[in-house]
Amino acid sequence: MKKILIKTGRLIQKAIDFTYPLFRRLMPLQMYRYAACGGANSLFDLLLYFLLYNFIFKDSLHPVGSLTFSPHIATLIVVSPVSTLTGFLLQKYVTFTASGLRGGIQLFRYVLVFLANLLINYTGLKIMVDGLHFFPTPSKLIITVITVILSYIGQKKFTFK
Repeated sequence: MKKILIKTGRLIQKAIDFTYPLFRRLMPLQMYRYAACGGANSLFDLLLYFLLYNFIFKDSLHPVGSLTFSPHIATLIVVSPVSTLTGFLLQKYVTFTASGLRGGIQLFRYVLVFLANLLINYTGLKIMVDGLHFFPTPSKLIITVITVILSYIGQKKFTFK
């Protein structure tokens, strides 16, 4: 499985690097790879959020044990682990390939950054959707922009250092 991930990562890396000359003056290669992978994963996350919210969770509360989740929070809980896994794999095998840390340590650190982002997402959605009555999907998009910036710093300085 690891060999497949490495080969797939190299293939994606070559595709990203092919378009890099257009952006060379704007940012270093690693930042461009992060932006491309993170952007693709963010679009995947947003699309999955939109689909699940609008076609599965919308217009009903979702009880889990003694807790009840609103549709936008239930969607966040389901989507987050999926996009976290795809994001980790992209960052590990495409962006931060030179890291000397073992995969388990990277994953643990990535999950810590993910949990911080989840807290930001949860708080942001509660404020924007429940407090300010914005639509859930645009609210998620705004929060995603904030977490992408914070994630890059966290991944570069902590997870894949």
